[in-house]
Amino acid sequence: MAEAITKQFVPYVAKANEEYMNDKQLAHFTQILNDWKLELSQDIDRTVHTMQDEVTMFADPNDRASQESDMTLELRNRDRERKLIKKIEETLRKIQENEYGYCNGCGIEIGLKRLEARPTATLCIDCKTLDEMRERQVAK
Repeated sequence: MAEAITKQFVPYVAKANEEYMNDKQLAHFTQILNDWKLELSQDIDRTVHTMQDEVTMFADPNDRASQESDMTLELRNRDRERKLIKKIEETLRKIQENEYGYCNGCGIEIGLKRLEARPTATLCIDCKTLDEMRERQVAK
């Protein structure tokens, strides 16, 4: 899954009565997002180099089809990662604009634990649940 962060980070431990989205918290999430973006970018670069090195013309049509299928899957995964990088950049911009950590739907705090689980979250758990319920209703 493209959204998994391979590198482990130390979860932020909020102190009692600590202000939500203070400078330390923002720095913590900025670091997580920048590390994640770097990791994804390196994966994309590695894939491009690997694909350039592995281009081989197989005489057997089945081998050629397998190689093309593998490359298509890799490209699809890299495209998802490219979109995720764009979402990470939007999230970093929200941090710079002091809008990070608040729900786009209702404006309340998203919460530190939810943001650590999904640093690019834009909805609180309640709004996200309602959003998913609406999606299921439309899909039926």
